[in-house]
Amino acid sequence: MNSSALSAPFSRPRTMLFVAYPQVGLLDLTGAQTVFWVASRAMKALGLPGYHCPTGSIAGGITPTAEGVAVDTRELSSLIDEEVDTIVVPGSPEILTALENNPDVIDWIARHSPQARRTASVCSGAFLLAQAGLLDSKRAATHWAMCDMLKSRFPTVEVDQDAIFIQQDSVWTSAGVTAGIDLALALVEEDCGRDIAMKVARELVVFMKRPGGQSQFSEMLQSQMSDGDTFAGFHVWLTENLRREDLDVETLARQANMSARNFSRVYKQKTGRSPAKALEVFRLEAARRLLEDSDRSICQIASACGFGDEERMRVTFQRHLAISPRDYRTRFSR
Repeated sequence: MNSSALSAPFSRPRTMLFVAYPQVGLLDLTGAQTVFWVASRAMKALGLPGYHCPTGSIAGGITPTAEGVAVDTRELSSLIDEEVDTIVVPGSPEILTALENNPDVIDWIARHSPQARRTASVCSGAFLLAQAGLLDSKRAATHWAMCDMLKSRFPTVEVDQDAIFIQQDSVWTSAGVTAGIDLALALVEEDCGRDIAMKVARELVVFMKRPGGQSQFSEMLQSQMSDGDTFAGFHVWLTENLRREDLDVETLARQANMSARNFSRVYKQKTGRSPAKALEVFRLEAARRLLEDSDRSICQIASACGFGDEERMRVTFQRHLAISPRDYRTRFSR
């Protein structure tokens, strides 16, 4: 590949500044950093500049991570004199403690983010961006287990519980931990083109790339966690009967031994979704598994999962995942 294949070639190294603080998540930090390091090697092999990826903290010096491994950092005040292209803010398993203990980090992000071309967060780093005012009235992603907390603490943020990563203008957010790798690959693709990003993905043996809308985790798992045992048996039955065409709210309510009105109310209260919405998402998940693991045709999968026809399944995939069933299979089929 030659430099003409790059989508946005740059004449000098781009500084990707990673912000560290006590108890930062180690993989949140190093996963994305490794992507840019590998991309730099690929760029330099073509005689092109790559990335410069310093790690900074307020005081500089040794900074402990949540996992116990310490990282050496430079003072942020010294790094900002460089022309920073992108600020990357990793998360922490103890994010609420991090918010309390690092007001100076949040203030630094708020002041310096407008000077960078992009600002990105990994996992619960979204909380730091939100506290700095960068996510007001924006869609954002974070670790699935922290979505409700982010919604509650920052009600102006539109939290997307399913997305792997989201771009809103110059601000990018990503889901839990390893999703920072997906985010970094997307940034590399934006900067350097798909060929370089693909090369990085192959070297790291990761997907290039999970679409931003690929679900973070199982709908069945989410339902079990949100409603306890209330609808556990019902959900098992539902997954075994998705192809039925008579799954209206009355049929579902009878299976749950409730009146239709009470079932709709209690189900929404317990799971956060209406029965109709839940049915659609269960069908979507079943179709995803078949696309990944079977050689059935798209039409056969649509019928087996209760969509009725291929077009209805296609519309559902586009609405939830921003990708067609055929493209999903191309990316994720085993």
